Amino acid sequence: MSDQHNNNSPMAQVAALVGGAARQWRRLQHGEPATALGATPQIPAARPQGAMPTLKMPTARGWAPGQLPTAAAGLKVNAFASGLKHPRWLQVLPNGDVAVAEALQQASGEPRTLFDRAMRATLRRAAALGDSPNRITLLRDADGDGVAEQQHVFAQGLRQPFGMALLGERFYVGHTDGVVAYPYQSGSTRLDTAAGERLTTYKPGGHWTRSLLPSPDGRYLYVGVGSLSNIAEHGFEAEEGRACIWQLDLQTGEHRIYAAGLRNPVGLAWAPPTGALWTVVNERDGLGDETPPDYLTAVQEGGFYGWPYSYWGGTVDERVPQREPALVARALAPSYALGGHTACLGLCWCPAGTLPGWPEGMAIGQHGSWNRSTLRGYKLVFVPFENGQPAGEPRDVLSGFLSPDESESWGRPVGVVLAPGGGLLLADDVGDVVWRVTGA
Repeated sequence: MSDQHNNNSPMAQVAALVGGAARQWRRLQHGEPATALGATPQIPAARPQGAMPTLKMPTARGWAPGQLPTAAAGLKVNAFASGLKHPRWLQVLPNGDVAVAEALQQASGEPRTLFDRAMRATLRRAAALGDSPNRITLLRDADGDGVAEQQHVFAQGLRQPFGMALLGERFYVGHTDGVVAYPYQSGSTRLDTAAGERLTTYKPGGHWTRSLLPSPDGRYLYVGVGSLSNIAEHGFEAEEGRACIWQLDLQTGEHRIYAAGLRNPVGLAWAPPTGALWTVVNERDGLGDETPPDYLTAVQEGGFYGWPYSYWGGTVDERVPQREPALVARALAPSYALGGHTACLGLCWCPAGTLPGWPEGMAIGQHGSWNRSTLRGYKLVFVPFENGQPAGEPRDVLSGFLSPDESESWGRPVGVVLAPGGGLLLADDVGDVVWRVTGA
């Protein structure tokens, strides 16, 4: 293979650096701030914003009849299901049914500061805070036309359900306060929630989502548990068992922290070329538009990723009063930056050709920012991989979720999975839609 076509060659690496610099220059020329992207991002110095950080979020409008997100060239999008209530996460079952967790952040207690009060008002306007539906809906596309003509209440009365997994005849749900297993029969349209068995207990509140990922052999469940707060401002005791990924042994019941220092690890996925566990993480607020960036990373067993003491390896967050130099010294730098406050939540490994003509890589649902001067995210993006590692800038799969003036959002991407029959499914919790993306 010639150097021109070898992405690992010195010539290709120089070309990638030059191309990235050129793209950043074009952004700056058009008045856009540089975005911290890639394996070696340019992260601006921290600019602590004090008691009143940047607060900017569009008003939630939803989609007008016939309005669609914008699909990349060569792709098309249609509504697989609509009329849902805040769909967040998706699980495709072996028979092609799709389970959709519908849940919402809920206010707890009285706001402690003026910023807390302002943030709650902003989140409500953006349809990000309110009464949670606390249910799972089952979608069935019986005729295989790419539209689910059946919707069934699969389970209700849950506690902010999010992650789901099916192993054999047990259906696992990540409630905000723990993992519960329910009996399941293939083709069933309803879970027997009265027969649920609690397997773990977590502290609710704060970052409330509990994503689930089975190990390839089905022995373990990996569970993402986010922090209670931004930088442990409610005390370190309140953060015990949080900001980490747990491993649950389904044979023995042993439950241990697999990796820590991850402020809010949400999407979890395996990368088959290497067998590595990957996650996307929402980083801390109040240090600037791009500082630090949210990220995609391979997760090392026993690894520590800095939160709350440092970010992107050993960059110390001076706002945190407690010092842990030994932890900072071994803090791992993430694999790949995704831009500041893009709120990357969904994560799905895509084999080559999942989208026609696209390579293998990770599809990422970017929920979108609420705390930077120029909004970012609000897209379904794709990060190409080579040899088990990210290789190139993110590519837009679906965009157009945000109005051009950033005042309104038609939708906000969250969970993403491989669709039955090919392509991808994406949960949109403002549009109350599950979108299907396939070749045009």
